[in-house]
Amino acid sequence: MSVSALAPHQLRLTIDPATLGFASTAELHDLPLPWIGQERAQAAAQFGLGLQQPDYHLFVLGEVGSGRASLLRQAMQAAAAERAVPPDLCYLHNFDQPERPRALRLPAGQGRQLRQGMADMAKNLQADIPKRLSSPDFRAEAGRIEKTWQAHESEAFAVLDTFAEARQFRLSREAGHMVFTLNGPKGQPLTEAEARALPRERRAEIDLAEQALRTEIARFLETTRPLERARDDALAALRRNAIKPLVEHALQGIRQGLRKQIKDAVKLTQWLDQVERSVLEHIDLFEPGDADQNTDAEDDRKDALDDLLARCHVNLAVDNAGRSGAPVVVEDNPTVRSLFGSIEHGSDADTMQADHASIHAGSLLKAHGGFILLHLHDVAAEEGLWQRLRRFLRCGRLQIEEGGGGGGAAHGISLGLPVALQPEPVDVDVKIVLIGSVDEYYALQEADPDAARRFRVKVDFVEHFVATPATQQATAIFVARSCQKRGLPHFSASAVALLLEQTHREADDQRRQSALFAHTEALVIESAALCRARGGALVEPPDVLAAQQARRLRHNYPEQQLHESIAEGERLITLHGSVAGQINAMTQIDLGDYRFGFPVRITARTFAGQEGLLNIEREVDMSGPIHDKGVLILHSYLTALFSHVAPLALNASIVFEQEYSGVEGDSASCAELYALLSSLSGLPLRQGIAVTGALNQHGEVLPVGGINEKIEGWFQACVAAGLDGTQGVLIPARNQRHLMLDRSVLDAVERGLFHVYTMGHVSEGIALLTGEASGMSPAELLQAQADELAGGAATVEDTVMQRAEVTLRGYRRACQVAGGARRGRAVRGR
Repeated sequence: MSVSALAPHQLRLTIDPATLGFASTAELHDLPLPWIGQERAQAAAQFGLGLQQPDYHLFVLGEVGSGRASLLRQAMQAAAAERAVPPDLCYLHNFDQPERPRALRLPAGQGRQLRQGMADMAKNLQADIPKRLSSPDFRAEAGRIEKTWQAHESEAFAVLDTFAEARQFRLSREAGHMVFTLNGPKGQPLTEAEARALPRERRAEIDLAEQALRTEIARFLETTRPLERARDDALAALRRNAIKPLVEHALQGIRQGLRKQIKDAVKLTQWLDQVERSVLEHIDLFEPGDADQNTDAEDDRKDALDDLLARCHVNLAVDNAGRSGAPVVVEDNPTVRSLFGSIEHGSDADTMQADHASIHAGSLLKAHGGFILLHLHDVAAEEGLWQRLRRFLRCGRLQIEEGGGGGGAAHGISLGLPVALQPEPVDVDVKIVLIGSVDEYYALQEADPDAARRFRVKVDFVEHFVATPATQQATAIFVARSCQKRGLPHFSASAVALLLEQTHREADDQRRQSALFAHTEALVIESAALCRARGGALVEPPDVLAAQQARRLRHNYPEQQLHESIAEGERLITLHGSVAGQINAMTQIDLGDYRFGFPVRITARTFAGQEGLLNIEREVDMSGPIHDKGVLILHSYLTALFSHVAPLALNASIVFEQEYSGVEGDSASCAELYALLSSLSGLPLRQGIAVTGALNQHGEVLPVGGINEKIEGWFQACVAAGLDGTQGVLIPARNQRHLMLDRSVLDAVERGLFHVYTMGHVSEGIALLTGEASGMSPAELLQAQADELAGGAATVEDTVMQRAEVTLRGYRRACQVAGGARRGRAVRGR
């Protein structure tokens, strides 16, 4: 076979706007938008999101820009709409163990109702309790109890006072203490000096009388203390009986307002009972002090009342009121605190204060009953977060910890906390959707199998898909939706056709479209901006072409510099004539945000020797493993090709001229082979034709990547030097379907100024480049072997193969002569 020259229509897929079925995208924005080309991923996502079983979390694989996050968010919202609304989550003060706040689940909306009910109760009790305690009925009853006590106390005191007077003592009460003084003969109080002046016998009598009085006072106190306790108990019971209906009524309203059939009904009932007991035990805190009361004491009372009411406060950590389905949480900034919750501390002097009201729910608690979307790269970037998430996946229970789940002084544990809060753990039912790359997915499978098995649903987004009329229609709907969402002018059918062709260009395939619709959306935005700048109402093809050119100009400065280096003679590239042992190859340079092709000269030199093929780039560690593999395959093919000239006596070197940044890939294998064959045969190679293609051990040409950029890079170099009709490229025939060349290349081909040739076997290419028969095709080699076995002459004369063979036989003879001479010198030396 011989090389084939491709016609212009074979170099690019062109889409006829008339086949799209619409005049502009304005007709399409109301149509449903499918998962374009991602049917496999859509089915997996729907399966995983609908399966309510543990360990069936989703791992989403795909490249950035494939729509993986937005499409999964859309699928999560659709699945969430079919699920029941999850309950609210409240944290309550634990009256038995304050450092262990209690968690309470309530039906959606009832958490807000409970919180408001408790807040109203606290407000009402602060107003109603003082009113009830100051009511006439209460005061009358309290006065009756007080009078009864006072009567008994006065009666006992009168007996004590009589006892004191009989012993010449005056008894009085000052600030709650019994005070007695000695009276003189006339009933006046004696001073200390007067008392000391009394005779010794009298002082002894007074001492005995004082001792008796003290004994009687003790007996009086023993008699009145039970009376005082009875009074206090009676007053407390009176207060309790007066206030209890108020508290019961308030709590009864709260109980009746909440549905009974809840999982934590018993826990809620117990807590409300504890609230009631706590309020009734501290009724005195609701009574404001007298106007002349000590200010500090009144402040202490108010602080104690605030603390009491704070314990009755409901911390609504997760509020699902108003939802119509399950929650969908997208956590774009995952940290231990944002994901697992935190406990915020307030400072009081030198002590950090925290209670149940300081607890804040994280995204996992907020997503209970629904879905949460995370990016693996973000989770892995936060120290300790993946380990914490892994433990959660294993047990399904979550406990909010001090410092947001971290540890050490960095999280406040050593900042003077009296007792670390330990909120009650809660079960969390959440479906995690974890987004990552293909490499991250398999790295997780290898590094952490236990965690990886929790993500049993693999949602694999493809990079490209087979183009059909349906995918073209769906892409047009995507463009329409993008215009509507962003308020952009709509696109004409011919402009959409260019967008579709660009998706084929990004996929490097005439049959497939790229699935990276973020690139398409960016081109839509930029084209619409240029349309508005010219005052247009509809985006047309010139707007799309101008946007593509503008984007190219924003990114192609490195490419321009390299091409200028050719035009200025800094880089040696020959584009005309023929040279032996020298060929132009095509490389691709990928800058991440921009790819372009660029020519590179390959030269080969051959000599008589025994070292074989030398790859200079490999010798200086400037080539990658794929390129080294390609050179070894080339060496294997070359050895097999000339196996009848055995052993080969060859030294050969290959080098990429003026290449200083390293070489990787095997797409230059064919060019390297042609340079070697040219050097061996002495036949010059056409310098106007650049070559790309890999080969296997049988000489079959394999497809390469970046074919469009490589061809266009060589074309630009030819245009700069002047097209003369002899220039072109030689590419693998298997790359024909990947061609989506710029229209400038098509125009040059149509005018006969540039050519695109394809080859299926390396023998076809060498014939084109030298103008001589190759003698290397499988059929020719079989015939040559048959003739040699028959003892006849070769049927193919003056071929590249034959010329190279003559050179190799000469190398072998030279090596044999040199070997004999060395042996002779060795003999004479002995």
